[in-house]
Amino acid sequence: MTGAYFMRVLFIIAALLGLTVETTLAQETNATTQTPGQYAFQLATVSGETVTVDGTSKLTIVCFLGSECPVVHLYTARLSSMADEWKGKGVQFVGVNGNSQDSLDDVRRFCDQLKPSFPIVRDNSGAVVEAYGAQRTPEVFVLDSDLNVRYQGRIDDQYSPGISRPSTLRQDLRIAVEELLAGKPVSVVRMEAAGCYIGKPRRKPTDHTTSGPLDQSITWSGAVADVLKRNCLECHRTGDIGPFSMESYDEVTGWADTMQETIDNGRMPPWHAEPGHRPLANERRMSDADRQTFRDWLKNGMPKGDDSASAISLPEAREWQMEKAPDAQFGMREQPFTVPAEGTVDYQYFVLDPRLKEDKWVKAAQIIPGNRSVVHHAIAFIRPPDGSPFRGVGWLTAYVPGQRLIALPPGHARKVPAGSKIVFQMHYTPNGTEQSDRTKIGLTFCDASEVTHEVLTVIGIDQEFEIPPETAAHEVSGKVRWFPKNGVLMSLAPHMHLRGKAFRLTVNRNDREEVLLNVPHYDFNWQHSYVLTEAMPLNNVKDLNFAVTFDNSAGNPANPDPSEWVNWGDQTWEEMAVVFLEVAEPLNSTPSSEDESSVQLFDVDQEVKQKDRQKRIDAFVDDFFQRLDTNSDGVVLQTEVPLAVRRGFYRFDPNGDKNATREEVRKLAEHRIH
Repeated sequence: MTGAYFMRVLFIIAALLGLTVETTLAQETNATTQTPGQYAFQLATVSGETVTVDGTSKLTIVCFLGSECPVVHLYTARLSSMADEWKGKGVQFVGVNGNSQDSLDDVRRFCDQLKPSFPIVRDNSGAVVEAYGAQRTPEVFVLDSDLNVRYQGRIDDQYSPGISRPSTLRQDLRIAVEELLAGKPVSVVRMEAAGCYIGKPRRKPTDHTTSGPLDQSITWSGAVADVLKRNCLECHRTGDIGPFSMESYDEVTGWADTMQETIDNGRMPPWHAEPGHRPLANERRMSDADRQTFRDWLKNGMPKGDDSASAISLPEAREWQMEKAPDAQFGMREQPFTVPAEGTVDYQYFVLDPRLKEDKWVKAAQIIPGNRSVVHHAIAFIRPPDGSPFRGVGWLTAYVPGQRLIALPPGHARKVPAGSKIVFQMHYTPNGTEQSDRTKIGLTFCDASEVTHEVLTVIGIDQEFEIPPETAAHEVSGKVRWFPKNGVLMSLAPHMHLRGKAFRLTVNRNDREEVLLNVPHYDFNWQHSYVLTEAMPLNNVKDLNFAVTFDNSAGNPANPDPSEWVNWGDQTWEEMAVVFLEVAEPLNSTPSSEDESSVQLFDVDQEVKQKDRQKRIDAFVDDFFQRLDTNSDGVVLQTEVPLAVRRGFYRFDPNGDKNATREEVRKLAEHRIH
């Protein structure tokens, strides 16, 4: 009896017994070995149509998809194209959504937006996910007519989380299918899938994540929601740039494995500067304590705690991050720009005439992308009229995902000469479907009498370099050739492309060299501007030097072509070695060689102050346990600590039980640190 015939008989028997095949599958997936029969299923699409996988097709391709996974969005159009191409050759395509966090409405929106040419069914119980052993979205399984798995894994190697190659190096799914259609054995039967973990229902506590005792008090309502507020929700909230929301308990439990992976590998929260140098006002770093809290919660089965706490309450997101709505708003052009579904889009430049009849001082500027899903970053430059006196590179403002606007200090503004144009440099990344974008900019002006400091952007640049092929660490050095000696350095932004690996800026001051910024793991996907908490006077600075390191080897997964020599160029497959430095120069002063102290730059708002306080509290608690918890059991006994600490141990042990927990130490830190 063939596998296909056996499965048709199975469906008939199930129908006679009044069972669903999904129920039958759920019972059979406890088997320790896989058999062809377990890959059969019958499920409904969101529109109610029944889809059956039973071996009647020559080949069946089952694709596990998620409604909000960015990698799935990139591949859906490609899967649709292959489904159309092979439809007449006896190849059946079926998409399966088994994410616990995806509702029927989520799947409907996904289908409406991406319009897959093959049916998408909903695996509500997770039985099909379990039967196939699927782990990620997107992950594909190619079955023959006997329902044997002939290929499993990724679609190809172009896209994975944080990586987007200009083209594919190996089209794994296509090769496997074409080999099978030609009657040949599959040359590579399995390739690891790269994407988002499939969200699964709440599970029982396990010991696979960390060692040591479980903290039964860690719940969504008790601690985890606060961890997400501190570290994630500024982007992962409804209507913002995160690909999914973390505002609700159900969403987070479905995404928890993916979240833990990105936390552990350092991709989230996105921050790439090395600590230990000048303090940065916009630092985004998750504390060890918060990492451990989330890890322990996941290990403990993700308990909810307070049943009424299903969602996190947040202030309504504002369109403009300025103190008030801008005085003027401009679109980058009249008609939206069309972004193709796939491929590489060259940098696009749009020139806007704001029709300024007189010089303007801009104290705040913000870019808002028209379509966040495809705008990788955007920069607005000032192009003054020919012959106008002008200094710096004309940087006005920029948009980068996850980067928040930090207001200029009082009295600080940029000068925009009358008659200037605004030039938008737009970098688009296709997301799997054709999109349109009309990005805009908002400007807030101030009177010239209010301005005490002119803000300029100066540049360090090296364009005369060649990166050899197959080179993992090629260094290029340069210097900032001009900066106002009576000014102060406010922020800096390194810029490279896909081969960028590391960046370092040093200052030679009073014959001493200091590292101002070190970015050991540069990531082109996150174009950070690093804002100094205290501005650095430039009066005694002899040199500002920078060094960038490029990885042009095959070991760089984002490398377009490691066999090429690489030179300077605008496009991502070329390279740049640039650092932009934002400086402020007083309008009425002369350089001084004596004042070497730092200048308080920002009157940090309450939110920033609270974040800084929380970081210091976390550091205090982490340091206490690293030094004194000798057996690493999460509790410090009075007998473990040195005599000098023992005398004042009561401060860490308010209930007098001779041991200090993390919560008790945290309460002391919160009382002491303001």
